[in-house]
Amino acid sequence: MPNEVESRAIEEFRETPIGHHSTELQVILNELRGQPMKDKYCLISIKANREWQLAMTSGVRGKPVKMLNKKFTNLKEAEWYVFKKRWKQLRGETLR
Repeated sequence: MPNEVESRAIEEFRETPIGHHSTELQVILNELRGQPMKDKYCLISIKANREWQLAMTSGVRGKPVKMLNKKFTNLKEAEWYVFKKRWKQLRGETLR
């Protein structure tokens, strides 16, 4: 389970996934984003500023991402979904 500082930072991300973040949240984001590129969840914009699709990176430069069967029409929800997926991959914990 996330500790108290992590829990506050996670809630901060849930509320404001885009923009400036606290130092505590930035540390977590650097850790999540700094993981190896193979099998990393990401978002692909399929309709500019209106629709995004979940994808997974191959980890091989020049090889396309694998598009997954999940689409979003709300960027905040999409970013939160990817955050939870990456957290689960890294920490083995499910965020709600």
